[in-house]
Amino acid sequence: MADTNVSLLPGLSNSTTSNPTSQSHGTGIAILVIAFVFGFPGNLFVVWTVLCRVQRRSVTCLLVLNLSVADALVLLSAPFFLRLLAGPNGWEFGDGMCKLVHYFCCVNMYVSIYLICVMSLDRWLAVMRPFLSQKLRKKRTLYIVMLVIWITAFLLALPMPFYRSNLKDNKSIYVCKPYHWNSDNHELFQYLMETLMGFLIPFTFIVFCYTSVICRLRSAMFHGRIKGSFLILIIISAFALFWLPYHVINILQVIGVLQDRSGPIYKVANSVRPKVTAFAFLSSSVNPLLYVFAGSSNIRQAGCSFMAKLFEGTYSESNSGRRSTTFTSSSAHSKMSVKWPQSGGVAKNKSYVDEEGEEMETTCKELKTLTTMP
Repeated sequence: MADTNVSLLPGLSNSTTSNPTSQSHGTGIAILVIAFVFGFPGNLFVVWTVLCRVQRRSVTCLLVLNLSVADALVLLSAPFFLRLLAGPNGWEFGDGMCKLVHYFCCVNMYVSIYLICVMSLDRWLAVMRPFLSQKLRKKRTLYIVMLVIWITAFLLALPMPFYRSNLKDNKSIYVCKPYHWNSDNHELFQYLMETLMGFLIPFTFIVFCYTSVICRLRSAMFHGRIKGSFLILIIISAFALFWLPYHVINILQVIGVLQDRSGPIYKVANSVRPKVTAFAFLSSSVNPLLYVFAGSSNIRQAGCSFMAKLFEGTYSESNSGRRSTTFTSSSAHSKMSVKWPQSGGVAKNKSYVDEEGEEMETTCKELKTLTTMP
């Protein structure tokens, strides 16, 4: 049975056989215009800010840079889909471009979620393993991790062009749509892989990291304010908001294939997919708006450099945290290191107090590192 469903932005492709002035076309065009007009310049502004205005780039800052590059690349596909929706001739750009633009959309999905995973792991290490975090948080290590993420995303997205073809519909109009070689197994593989590797597994990891961080902060009775975590949390929330409906439809479609293609579940998944895929496309344009919201307090003072202040703020907070850690631990150790009479009977007591001082020093370092948010 030939495929009639869509994946990622393909949902927009499948509606070309209907009236171009229909409500679905108008909604799709509106979403694409909003995403491109606000998202593409916004992501370029983030890239420019990080590369040209931020002098002390933190781990979070460099991860945000990669996220913006991925979003800007996928937004370059918006004009192709706008032409598709506005014109009556279907997909006019050939089979190669059909596969390529959908491939980059899929790469963006994987890059985004795995960059967010690294951000969450960075928070977890800073709280749960602070000394290990300081050893690992080197620029060279980060560059290697980002390279691995990009390579992994390109590999995981390979099924997308394999299951994408520019085919003629009933009206002899070419439509860029999924084609699973008339095989249920291929269709199940694509959608299960997308949802497992692109959402369920990484998002479970993210939830685990932040749950552990919250529990640790409560158990330590430490209520320090963490600015970097707020920025990361809104990025995570936005990704979940825009991509969760798409992956729910993936699961429904898998259930529909396993049960009956002519059943209501499969039909609902097919009918709703164009809307949720267009909605997921907005995830590539919303992050710059979130950065504006997070850095709004700096707009009056810094003007166009407000975003640079936002990204440098976590770096400054990190250095401040390290300095306060050294000061506090040194004070604690000096308080415990009292002068004892030089006699053999009290030498043991002095050694005991020194050990207690070292233990308190370690505890102070661990608690203060909870606020280390480069």
